[in-house]
Amino acid sequence: MRPSILFPLFAETRTLPGVGPKIARLIERAAGTRIVDLIFDLPCGVIDRSYRPKLIDAEEGRIATMEVNVLDHLPNRDRHLPYKVRCSDDTALIDLVFFHAYPDHLKKQLPVGQKRVISGKIERFKNQLQMTHPDFIVSPEEASSLPQHEAVYRLTEGLQSKSLSKAIRAALERVPDMPEWLDPAFRRARGWTDFPNALRNAHAPAHDDALSPLTADRTRLAYDELLANQLALVLIRNAMRGQKGRSIEAGGALRAKALAALPFALTETQRQALAEIDADMKAPMRMLRLLQGDVGAGKTIVAFLALLSAIETGLQGAFMAPTEILARQHMASLEKLAEATGVRMVLLTGRERASRDVVLRDLADGKIDILVGTHAIFQEDVVFRDLGLAVVDEQHRFGVHQRMTLQGKGHKPVDVLVMTATPIPRTLALTAYGDMDVSRLTGRPPGRKPVDTRLVSADRVDEVVVHLRNAIAKGARAYWVCPLVEESELVDLTAAEDRATMLREVLGPAVGLVHGRMKGPERDAEMARFKTGDIQVLVATTVIEVGVDVPEATIMVVEHAERFGLAQLHQLRGRVGRGAAKSTCLLIYSPPLGETAKERLKTLRETDDGFVIAERDLELRGAGEVLGTKQSGLPEFRMADVAAHADLLAAARDDAKLILAKDPDLKSPRGEALRVLLYLFERDEAVRYLRTG
Repeated sequence: MRPSILFPLFAETRTLPGVGPKIARLIERAAGTRIVDLIFDLPCGVIDRSYRPKLIDAEEGRIATMEVNVLDHLPNRDRHLPYKVRCSDDTALIDLVFFHAYPDHLKKQLPVGQKRVISGKIERFKNQLQMTHPDFIVSPEEASSLPQHEAVYRLTEGLQSKSLSKAIRAALERVPDMPEWLDPAFRRARGWTDFPNALRNAHAPAHDDALSPLTADRTRLAYDELLANQLALVLIRNAMRGQKGRSIEAGGALRAKALAALPFALTETQRQALAEIDADMKAPMRMLRLLQGDVGAGKTIVAFLALLSAIETGLQGAFMAPTEILARQHMASLEKLAEATGVRMVLLTGRERASRDVVLRDLADGKIDILVGTHAIFQEDVVFRDLGLAVVDEQHRFGVHQRMTLQGKGHKPVDVLVMTATPIPRTLALTAYGDMDVSRLTGRPPGRKPVDTRLVSADRVDEVVVHLRNAIAKGARAYWVCPLVEESELVDLTAAEDRATMLREVLGPAVGLVHGRMKGPERDAEMARFKTGDIQVLVATTVIEVGVDVPEATIMVVEHAERFGLAQLHQLRGRVGRGAAKSTCLLIYSPPLGETAKERLKTLRETDDGFVIAERDLELRGAGEVLGTKQSGLPEFRMADVAAHADLLAAARDDAKLILAKDPDLKSPRGEALRVLLYLFERDEAVRYLRTG
């Protein structure tokens, strides 16, 4: 149960004064539906109204507040032209300009012969001072109500700044006095105030410097959020580790057969990762390990060799991928190894309806050793005879909940190996996978050559097509990835169709097309044609749809490369350079490039180390965008900025471990306060572990 002290913060925004159904809907689009969403929505700007000049000294372009006399109303017969109200002080004239004006309302607001205090941006039109739609118009008696400094928030269409600011001020009044959950000595050393005061201060910036994530108030709030995150992850980890697993130790006969069938030797980092996995599986506690590796670093082989250990001891394995394409790709890449080791591996996706009943029966009877599939593996009717190890690919597309659902598929606690080809910066890995141990595969696999990366201006696209035509004539295969327009899948599709049509005109029928709106079988058929060489150029709309392994593909063309994130571009580049032939990645950009886009493309040219690229991507774009939090299992932080607050994250991690070592059930006075913190930041699931554990 959420503590009663927090009830006011989890009330709906429509319970605030002046927030009716219409405003509530707009606020929901900008910030959220509850009061807690408003208080966590920190300002992104500040308006300084302290500049109070005489009209003759007023600087154009600045926000100014001044007292004026209302001289005259100058209406326009044409309603489409502006309505003006002429004012003055004892030094100069100024016109207040209103579009789509209501004259009666303005005459009441600005009565001729009266003094008014106005505040807004100073402009000059035909050498005449003017102010268009002043932000404030009040009588001199009300002037003290004008804010000296006004916080600016992110808005949505139809929502006025005044309405949102008023709602946030009302929301802040609902913030109760909280018990202090920080260590007093740590708080004193940092010079931090308490949580409610830090929150109020953060919502009342006096200048742009106060918006920095490194101010005392914002670092205090960020630390609170990061501490809640880390405390929750350590609680979940302790609870899962607390469940006794089983010791899985194989003789290595199956693994030896697989290694003999491999056309290459394992790299040093692959052997190191396997040793770490073996040690975890051998231990009596449940394994929770993340296997991070760059595109093509050989994670799939490591995972398969780990599965063989489970199978050799009589257990079963599951291999889960986020999409059908990736599940089929894993199946195709491992089938020969499965045959060489005598292991029965079967695919189960949403499409195998005809054979589904047979697969489920064989799985329950233990006739299937490894089940490969998508989230279809989660479904209730999928029952294993004895699941020992679950491998989850591209974990950032699955949340913690799904991770736990899969673990529940075994009669006894299941070992879990999670792998990702998206190199995740260390700080982000800590926020998302703090409940797991991490193994990293670094370096390039044997035989892989670096990909030659070049930047090409969009006005030279014809040269790229000529280069492509010459390469195809020599038997080359190429990907052509079309612009990423996140707002509209339809626009993506149109762009890709147009590009495919243009390329067919020049290159002939050897051009294929895949996009998100195609049905699975249709898309697979097109992919298969590219793999066999029936088509030599594959035009694609999205990153994941080129997740097919074609060693013969040696050219990657990315249109509008400036619209993609660094990590995405690196993933795309990793689709070529998988065979022995030299590969090229051509990044087509539209000039002029902004500073961030320039840095992004420069980084890509300078390095092919995915981990270096991931850290740079985090610096350039911030945590929220690096993996696309909408479809990832990454936590979305409201007040912490993982790139700016990396040192706080490490401190929060240490703090969380220390707290739970001393007070594992959070029963002490500080422990009780920390329970409030967990509920405040909606880490309720972790609190449930306290009850059960």
